[in-house]
Amino acid sequence: MAKNTGYIKKGSLLFNSRLDKSILTIITKNLAIKKSESVLIVFDSKKQEIAERFKKIASSMIEKVDLAKIPVLKINGQEPPKEISSRILKYDTAIFLTSKSLSHTKARRAATEKGIRIASMPGITETILKRSININYERLKKDSIKIAQLINKAKKARIKTCFGTDIEFSIKNRKAHGLSAGIYNKKGKWGNLPEGEIFIAPVEGTAKGHFVVDGSIAGFGKITHPLIFFVENGYVKKITDGKTPPKIEELLDSVGKKARNIAEFGIGLNRKAKVTGIVLEDEKAYGTCHIALGNNIGFGGKVDVPLHIDCVIKKPTIFLDDKIIMKKGRLVPFQSVLVPTLSV
Repeated sequence: MAKNTGYIKKGSLLFNSRLDKSILTIITKNLAIKKSESVLIVFDSKKQEIAERFKKIASSMIEKVDLAKIPVLKINGQEPPKEISSRILKYDTAIFLTSKSLSHTKARRAATEKGIRIASMPGITETILKRSININYERLKKDSIKIAQLINKAKKARIKTCFGTDIEFSIKNRKAHGLSAGIYNKKGKWGNLPEGEIFIAPVEGTAKGHFVVDGSIAGFGKITHPLIFFVENGYVKKITDGKTPPKIEELLDSVGKKARNIAEFGIGLNRKAKVTGIVLEDEKAYGTCHIALGNNIGFGGKVDVPLHIDCVIKKPTIFLDDKIIMKKGRLVPFQSVLVPTLSV
C-alpha cells in the first residue's frame, strides 16, 4: 500500500492536499474562473510565496495568469499604485493577496464596477487557507439570507456583551451585504475570503454608547487586554484600555476625524473560522461581530477616507428593533427571534 504523504498529483504537478485543495476551491468554486478567462494576482513581498503557489495551480487550468507585485502598504484601505489599479481593469478576475486590505479602495470599486470578479484576502496565511475556505457554502448561504432579511427589515441595531459593550445605531434604509456567501461567479461580484459575514453600514451620526473589543483589531492583532471605544454622534471620541492611550488613537488622528466614523457592523457566520489575530478570518468567525471605523462608501455608506479598521467582539448579544437574533455568540432560532427584554 502506498504511503499517504498528504499530497495529490494532478497532471505533472504535485499538490499539498489541504492547502492546494483550498486554492483549487477559490479558483473553481468561489471565483469559478473559466479556462479562457484571465486572472491577475496582486501581492506584496510578505505574501509572495502564497501568490506563487496560487499562480502555479491556476496556470494548470487557466490560459492567462499573471502576477502584479505592489509595495507593502501602511494601512488598510490605502490605494495601490496607480499603474496596478489600471492593470487590474484589463483582466476578468483578480485575487488580492496582500498584507493590508485593498477591499475598501477606489481601485477595487472601479474594478467591480467594470464587472471584474475579485477575491480579496488581506493578511491571508496558509493556516487560514487550510482551515476556513472549504466550508459548507450552502449552509452559509442559508444563514446569510436569513440574517440579511432580518437586518433589512430593522430600523435599529444594538449590541451588548458581558464585558460591558452597549452600543446602538440606526440601520434604517440601509441594506445588508454579504449575500454572495463566498460565491463570486457573476460580473462585478467580490468579497473577502475566507467568507462568512453579513455586514451593513450604520447611518452616519447615529451611533452612541460604547463597545469593548476583546477579539482583535485590524493592523494590531489579537487583543490581550480589552479596549473600550466611547462613541457619540456616530464617531469614536475616546479609546482606552484603562492604562495608557492605545496606538490606534495615533493612527486615527493621522488620517482625520472621518477615520473615527462608525462605518460598519458585521456578524460572523463561518463555523470553521477562529479568532487568531488576523482580522480577515477573525471577523468571519461564528459567534463574533465586528464594528469597523472609517471608510464605508463601498457598501452603502457616505464616508470616503483611506482607512478601514475592523474591531472584532466575541460572544455578542445582538438586537434588531429590540428583537434578539444572537445571544452570547449563538444565533437564536429564526422562528423565535421575538424577545421582550434587552437583558444579556
